[in-house]
Amino acid sequence: MKPLDATQVYCHCPEEAFDFEVSSELASLDLLSGHDRAREALDFGTAMRSDGFNLYVLGHPGHGKHQLVGRFLAERSRDEPTPPDVAYRFNFDDPSRPFHLLLPTGMGRVLRADIEQLTQELSTSIPAVFEGDEYQNRLHELKQAMGERQRDTIEAVRREAREHDILLLSTPNGFTFAPANSDEKMMSPDEFEKLSQDERERIEGTVKVLQKKLTHAIRQMPRLAKLLREQVVALNEEMLQTAIGAPLEELEQRYVEQEGVQAHLAAIREAIVANVDSFIDEEPDIPPEALFTRFQLNLIVDNKGCEGAPVVYLDLPTHQHLVGRIEHHVHNGTLLTDFSLIRAGGLHRANGGYLVVDVRALLMQPGAWETLKRVLRAGEIRTESLEQAYGLISTTTLEPEPIPLDLKVVLLGERLFYYLLCEHDPDFLELFKVQADLEDELERNDANQPLYARMIATLARDSALRPLDRSGVAAVIERASRLADDQGKLTARHRELSDLLEEADHWADQAAAKVIGRTHVEKAVEQQLWRASRLHERSHEMITRGTVAIRTDGFQVGQINGLSVLSLGHYAFGQPSRITATARPGAGQVVDIEREARMGGRIHSKAVMILSRYLASRYAPDSPLSLSASLAFEQSYGGVEGDSASVAEACALISAIARVGIDQRLAVTGSIDQYGMVQAVGGVNEKIEGFFDICRARGEVKGRGVLLPATNVAHLMLKEDVRKAIAAGDFKVYAIHDLDEALALLTDMTPGERDDEGNYPEGSVNALVAERLEAFHKVASKNRGHSGKMNDQENDRDEEARDDDQA
Repeated sequence: MKPLDATQVYCHCPEEAFDFEVSSELASLDLLSGHDRAREALDFGTAMRSDGFNLYVLGHPGHGKHQLVGRFLAERSRDEPTPPDVAYRFNFDDPSRPFHLLLPTGMGRVLRADIEQLTQELSTSIPAVFEGDEYQNRLHELKQAMGERQRDTIEAVRREAREHDILLLSTPNGFTFAPANSDEKMMSPDEFEKLSQDERERIEGTVKVLQKKLTHAIRQMPRLAKLLREQVVALNEEMLQTAIGAPLEELEQRYVEQEGVQAHLAAIREAIVANVDSFIDEEPDIPPEALFTRFQLNLIVDNKGCEGAPVVYLDLPTHQHLVGRIEHHVHNGTLLTDFSLIRAGGLHRANGGYLVVDVRALLMQPGAWETLKRVLRAGEIRTESLEQAYGLISTTTLEPEPIPLDLKVVLLGERLFYYLLCEHDPDFLELFKVQADLEDELERNDANQPLYARMIATLARDSALRPLDRSGVAAVIERASRLADDQGKLTARHRELSDLLEEADHWADQAAAKVIGRTHVEKAVEQQLWRASRLHERSHEMITRGTVAIRTDGFQVGQINGLSVLSLGHYAFGQPSRITATARPGAGQVVDIEREARMGGRIHSKAVMILSRYLASRYAPDSPLSLSASLAFEQSYGGVEGDSASVAEACALISAIARVGIDQRLAVTGSIDQYGMVQAVGGVNEKIEGFFDICRARGEVKGRGVLLPATNVAHLMLKEDVRKAIAAGDFKVYAIHDLDEALALLTDMTPGERDDEGNYPEGSVNALVAERLEAFHKVASKNRGHSGKMNDQENDRDEEARDDDQA
């Protein structure tokens, strides 16, 4: 069988395909180019204004979703209307429920400055009015006039008493009546006793009448005092209007079209009049400064500098960072708050535009996911603490008026989170109806490579890096294919490419080069791999020193070199594994030792079951398979998962049955189906390179090679030293389609095809397998004839295996 040549294991990017000298000549490219499905979803989701059409952008962490989506939204929002400013104002009727104000863009800061200027003006003009001569004189006149009215009322009773020779006297205990003598002085008791009986009765009767009139006159005093207060209040209001009328009317005319501002100015006018004592009393209940503070605006969102709709990325999406918070200050050991301590959250700042949130960060914050859903369902932003939202506190606090919500929430996350939310949260698809699924890979063809070159130029330009020459661009494209593990694909994960370009720029700087070339890109790749390869080197060292037994020469029965991949973070490397098999007469059971030891995963166990059914259907289609076989990964201590070793396991098992040696110079990867066809597996580049590195470390590259599925050839992007060995004919890579091709290469024998009578050619591998299985069948039949049953130990093992299969 002919091995692959060097051109089949790597797809070079020809530099002559580019019509530029350096990448700076290329125009920038929209980084969403190639993500047509995601772009259309973003277009649709941002244009759809109905409720629930928020977006979830799915993609690998290496996509640079924030950068991609941020650029798209920035361009999209530039032509959209800028949302209004948002402010809170004092509620004079219920201070615990501040009102919100929605103002045209830029008006918020202007209105705030106007009100500040108003309060400064009033803080001087109002006291000046009440300290002025006009007010003091008019107040004196009112009090004097009221005092005269009070005196006139008493004097009227006094005069009437005089007419009846009775005096109205003022005492510390009030007023009293006494008869007068001829000298108009108070009559002494003796003089009163000397009066006639009729005269005394007249005087006493008159005093009673006068007493009633005096009582009536005194009862008028509170009414007169009330009248005085009303007159003073009217005077105060009149004087206040002279101080506040002009500036308030000016503002009312300036903001005549803003109903909320008009309501606030009217409330200011009423509050000043209602709290006139604050400007008159020496120790008022509400000082003027506290009163003026209530007139101010708390501008929580100022969109003056915003061009178009806002795009807000919330990197820490806690409950408070979403809906805002209400701060407190300490006064005399007590926590106090008011409307001026309301602070905006991300939803406030993004209202009218787009809020971008990383779903992983959102789900990690207590209560944040439920808060976001509650806000989207209600269509309004209610600023409250998390404890208040869940009823965990009962203290009095503010309840600001909710603000109407009009925005698009864009979640950025991995596909796993999307499908988990779909499965476990019934509200998710009601609120996030648009999924924008980014491509992991782009097609690599003659039409796309120039576009990819523009993308590389754009990434370099955005990061302020040196431009790349044609060789550098070609090297990056080749690396992009390797990252995609496909000759016909290019990775669409921009972050990995950006990191590569930045490192290549560093090495170009070290070499004092003006442009980034192929050598700098390859140096960057080499250094990336070297920094992460410590465990890789230690693992291969154990093989080269013989601590881990891997043979790379000679033939061995029932033993083969399988290939596996170890992933450590973003770094993966290939490592050969020694797979062994044993075979003897039995009840048709292939024992997976990894599974029995509970070190094998479900996929690997499934692969072994498929393998056992393949053997039974091929070599014993019409009779029981009298085989007891075992498979094991030798010196495996971390568990085995996947089906990529099933070709190697099948070859090892056939070798053990037929007693045919397997060439240890070759390693095998690939999975098989129940008909023996070889299927594609992952990580073929790392697997081939891992076996090559072991052979090279031992100085045994010549004559060594790897068997892989033919369907994996398109995925090969092998490193340079492997390609050189292939080109020199020292190292070989074979593409196999079925198990027979693998057996032919590994055993150096003809597998043999079954003829019409069901027989294999004599001396072929398959014939040896059939003969040995027939011998196993005779031994098993003989044993059953003597004992009527299988060995107890074998039965126990088979029964346990069947129980595990059912489980």
